Amino acid sequence: MRSTQVIGRMAADLPRGPRAGPLGAPASGARPASGSAPPERDGDDDPYAVDDDVVGAVNRELERLLAAGLARCRDLDPVFAEDIAERIARFTVQGGRRIRSRLVWWALRACGGGGAGWAGAGLRMAAALELIQTCALVHDDLMDAAPLRRGAPSLHADVTHQYAGAAPGPAARQLGASAAVLAGDLALVWADDAVAGLLLDGRLPPHTAHRLHEVWRGMRTEMVAGQYLDVQGQATAALSPTRALRAARLKSAHYTVERPLHFGAVLAGADTDTTRALRVAGRRAGLAFQLRDDLDDLFADPRTTGKPTGGDVRQGKPTYLLAVAHALAGRAGDRAALDLLEHVVGRTDLTGAELDGLRARLVAVGARDLVQAKIARLARQSLRHLDAADLEPYAATQLRRLLAETTGTPSDAPAPPDRQPAPPPAGPDQAPPNGPEQEGAR
Repeated sequence: MRSTQVIGRMAADLPRGPRAGPLGAPASGARPASGSAPPERDGDDDPYAVDDDVVGAVNRELERLLAAGLARCRDLDPVFAEDIAERIARFTVQGGRRIRSRLVWWALRACGGGGAGWAGAGLRMAAALELIQTCALVHDDLMDAAPLRRGAPSLHADVTHQYAGAAPGPAARQLGASAAVLAGDLALVWADDAVAGLLLDGRLPPHTAHRLHEVWRGMRTEMVAGQYLDVQGQATAALSPTRALRAARLKSAHYTVERPLHFGAVLAGADTDTTRALRVAGRRAGLAFQLRDDLDDLFADPRTTGKPTGGDVRQGKPTYLLAVAHALAGRAGDRAALDLLEHVVGRTDLTGAELDGLRARLVAVGARDLVQAKIARLARQSLRHLDAADLEPYAATQLRRLLAETTGTPSDAPAPPDRQPAPPPAGPDQAPPNGPEQEGAR
């Protein structure tokens, strides 16, 4: 079956994202200079069409990238393509809320970017983030020995099951682990290829391409550092609130929210103050996102999370929730709570009753309330920093809603402004002088 048919069929089964309206006012500035716009890409170069369905536009960009990647893999070897490449393609198109993609797009729009012929750059960047997210999740599941992801077998577990009848148990498990390493690597390669194509095709202004590359390089290293702090803390049972927050910032907060907003601002040519405000807003929301995830691991319905309850506890992850519980119990001299934490954290054979006992103790020592209060505080700070930036009104409203969705807190967002007629597309002779190649462009 042709690669495009495979990806097209998978993408057709995806749920559509929430419908978003157009910008309330014509985008100001930050359009490409003459000769800089990417080539036409059907309707996805019309920013107002993308506004109406950001998720759909990103999915179509992913279809294009994945179809090309699958074709190359099929040319190399059909077994490699079927076992590794097709799994990565399916995982990428079938899952996730496209939070990162939507943040890139609405940051680009909020900073006045996304003119005709320019939207494709934002969609390419968004698709690359979805691929690096695939890399992170596949590797994370392997390191955590997680059997499920999004309610289905994780990639290493799926490959192990596929070869269970053809290889002895240990060999099948080793193959599944090796396949997950390589699959995550392939997703990262495809993400890098997507960004390299955007940077090297000569259509981005040099200053924008340079800034984009610097942010991309920094984000990848942050992710690796955060993941290492996570597994190192897990191995050493280091329950320190300060250390847990640092790992959460590096592993999740930066690449989940801050960097997507940063990418959108860079593509739009946003000025220094606006970019800084968006980054700080994203950092606060991203940290709240990870702390919410820590709570959900123990207190949310697994039918909602798609993962077994208590996975972090069983793996001995040094989450902020557990670190805070340990600190509060120590401060209060609660020996029973300290003994319980020492007894249950890192035990893969925990029973449901033992998890219930841990949940009750986390509530009793005040750890759950403290983390919930910190999430709410971070969410408020995030919105305050967003409000301090000079942004296009409708797109700023969309960003408010997205940040609230990310943190799981109310946005208190005002009603979006009335729809305004779309401005005429800016052609090569109509591009304003303050395009994204200028440092202070908005």
